[in-house]
Amino acid sequence: MSIDKIPVHVSMIMDGNGRWAKERGKERVYGHFEGVNSVRACVEASIETGVKYLSLFAFSEENWNRPDDEVTTLMGLMVKAMANEMDSLDQNGVRFIVLGNRDRLGPELNEEIDRCMKRTEDNQVLTLIIFLSYSGKWDILQAAKKMAMDMLSHPEDIEKMGLDDFGRYLVTDGIPDPDLIVRTSGENRLSNYLLWQGAYSEFLFVDTLWPDFRKDEFRKALESYAKRDRRYGKVK
Repeated sequence: MSIDKIPVHVSMIMDGNGRWAKERGKERVYGHFEGVNSVRACVEASIETGVKYLSLFAFSEENWNRPDDEVTTLMGLMVKAMANEMDSLDQNGVRFIVLGNRDRLGPELNEEIDRCMKRTEDNQVLTLIIFLSYSGKWDILQAAKKMAMDMLSHPEDIEKMGLDDFGRYLVTDGIPDPDLIVRTSGENRLSNYLLWQGAYSEFLFVDTLWPDFRKDEFRKALESYAKRDRRYGKVK
């Protein structure tokens, strides 16, 4: 079945790994490992359907408050997943980007991120964005700080600032705002994710837990988006 209207940018709030594992009598981290397969499925589905940007909310600033052993396992999984998947991503023309407060990440993970981003920087089939140690409030605050520093030397420019001007200070500068934000696991909230960039995004909340979210679920999300009428505040 063909989909009439394909979003340029699909963003996923990957939720439900812990519950998925608990339902199977496993530790929470088992769900995170299985969730990597869902990431792979969504990347493949994006390429197959023509989505140009796929972003994934992998780890929030608030997630640092989780138990130390879970955080350590997650960070190790990030390094392992990047190393294991990079050949396939590169061969399929996927540009890989990590955005967030990288100052909080360890040196091993940051080195792997830099290596993968450099290797894939010229790829153009799909841009895969991983939001790591990210929150919407943090992004807006760091943007405001950068803008304030610039305005100190050019105070006459303050009144000229527009929404697009401010957007250039966000970590997503150069990336189109998400057309569709999907959250798995039945939770109906943004959880401090892309608060500025998601102002006019379409939202879809599904009951499927992230480790069960595969190509069929991704296509269903695109089909739901294709039925939406985006007005951007206008009357049609």
